[in-house]
Amino acid sequence: MANLKEIRGRISSVSSTMQITSAMKMVSAAKLKKAQDAITAMRPYADKLTELLQSLSATLEGDSGSVFAEKRDVNKVLVVAITSNRGLCGGFNSNIIKGAVKLATEDYAGKEVELVTIGKKGNDILSKRYKVIENNNAIFDDLTFENVSDVAEQLMGLYAEGAYDKIVLLYNHFKNAATQIVTAEDFLPIVPAEFDEDVALDYIYEPNKAEIVETLIPKSLKTQLYKAIRDSFASEHGARMTAMHKATDNAGELKSELTLTYNKARQAAITAEILEIVGGAEALNS
Repeated sequence: MANLKEIRGRISSVSSTMQITSAMKMVSAAKLKKAQDAITAMRPYADKLTELLQSLSATLEGDSGSVFAEKRDVNKVLVVAITSNRGLCGGFNSNIIKGAVKLATEDYAGKEVELVTIGKKGNDILSKRYKVIENNNAIFDDLTFENVSDVAEQLMGLYAEGAYDKIVLLYNHFKNAATQIVTAEDFLPIVPAEFDEDVALDYIYEPNKAEIVETLIPKSLKTQLYKAIRDSFASEHGARMTAMHKATDNAGELKSELTLTYNKARQAAITAEILEIVGGAEALNS
């Protein structure tokens, strides 16, 4: 059995860990509320904009007039893997890394797959195995639509130049604080929605469909990427809050076990001392 001093040291260490994990849980909970409100407010707008663009693209006769809707034979794929800059968030980052590996080895097996990483944790691992053409760590320091737009424009430029035949976003979709869903979402090319003329609404277009689509495409793509990063940002704080909550509970259980062990060791030591005193007293009386 460990000595009392060693057990007291472990109890003190576990107590310090509990304080840290509890504080991190509270910080993540505060940040999660803000991030959750932002993504919840944004989703209806982003989804409706994408739906409108797909519907318009589907009703255009022939070519939509945009290079971003051009379908090509898929030989080169660019995966945009969105992780975080910090750890201690459970399987948040490892799930995206596994998802990127699955895309490269299964979904697009035999294709040339390259990556753009957003977040330090994903870049540190994926860059050792795949070609990462760009890493954007600083975007989380100032997460604004303008900064994300710059990244979206770079991706759009790569596709327009023909450098890649398909671009896929890989991120954690925020469902709730305890659940994040790994999502692989097509970014480019734009896939028109299935069009049913029988149930279509009769819109009046001004000036015309083609020009409206050309105007909506850049805005829709920037909004889609911004939503994905916002989703991942909220998921990160939810995962970290959950992980720190579990870590705090585990530390509490460990502290209780150590306290019980300490009390047993202390009682055993006291009992041994009493036996020694009684034995000494009997030796003197004999």
